[in-house]
Amino acid sequence: MERRTERGGLLSRWGWRGGMVPLLVLLLLLSLNAGPVATTPGEVLGTLAEKLTFGAFETGVSERRALVIWDLRLPRALTALLTGAALAMAGACLQGLFRNPLADPGLIGVSSGGAIGAIIAISLQPLLIGLPVFVQTLQLPFWSMLGAAGTTFLVYRLARIAGKTHVSTLLLAGVAVNALAGAMVGGVLYLSDNYALRRFTFWTLGSLHNSGWTDLLLMAPFILLPALLLPRFRRALNAFLLGEAEAYHLGFSTQTVKNSVIILCAAMVGVTVAYCGLIGFVGLVVPHLVRLLRGPDFRRLLPGSAFLGGTIMLGADLVARTANAPSEIPIGVITALLGAPFFLYLIERRKRQLAA
Repeated sequence: MERRTERGGLLSRWGWRGGMVPLLVLLLLLSLNAGPVATTPGEVLGTLAEKLTFGAFETGVSERRALVIWDLRLPRALTALLTGAALAMAGACLQGLFRNPLADPGLIGVSSGGAIGAIIAISLQPLLIGLPVFVQTLQLPFWSMLGAAGTTFLVYRLARIAGKTHVSTLLLAGVAVNALAGAMVGGVLYLSDNYALRRFTFWTLGSLHNSGWTDLLLMAPFILLPALLLPRFRRALNAFLLGEAEAYHLGFSTQTVKNSVIILCAAMVGVTVAYCGLIGFVGLVVPHLVRLLRGPDFRRLLPGSAFLGGTIMLGADLVARTANAPSEIPIGVITALLGAPFFLYLIERRKRQLAA
């Protein structure tokens, strides 16, 4: 038993890497190769070699196909990796912070708060005409992150009773925030024209359709910086698994940890909502899978969640693009089909634990 704990769950470190790294590489190559424009694996590898060497390595790939691979498919694949990693890491941190296995950025209102912020940003867009371009560009992620952070603090405050976080109150508060976000999004949809209506509808179901290098470069700092900072709280999050009072007696500043983790998670979730829409269940399912495979220690849970979350999101986007080609399925539909049954399983397992 002790050896299994040291190895970290069902898989050793090398077994995890030996299985997941090839899968990620395979999915990335498939994502760059699949689509309405027919390409070959050789053209994909040739385009990457030529672009990454700044033209020093010429492969003879046609300009049209190189454009499709480099400017359309590659930024979309990288956006999927970043989005999946962000949602999975945020879900793992929130589950540990709230000591709630059902905590998920979508279920407890974090994503909906980001949606409310995005709606406010879109509504304010006409008022910003004439201001510097960077102000107009950054206002969408700013409002989304602000909305995500605000709702997270609100839900957490409502769920705290006598110094403890109550799961039922947490979920009810999340339902209320989700309902408010749904009403606001519905109002915007009602007032939109046909083009905006289709765009907003696709956004509410989650989509990577418009992913490009510009959006990727804008998203990356708000995901990579929190992703680098969150592991600094791994020991504190491990202590939170014992309880907030126990974490305090172990020498951690619990309020500082809570505020910092919530803000970092809100930044990650808010920016994904701003650019990719509402994508559910990734933050719920992935951390549980990593715990089964690698154990509950946040030293392994956080990087494992980021890695598996990006891999699953990349696979879901590949299915979304190819399952009904040339039409595209919203990626939120794919993740919900995978995540909803898993959520029901968690509820049933929770019931059995309480009844035991």
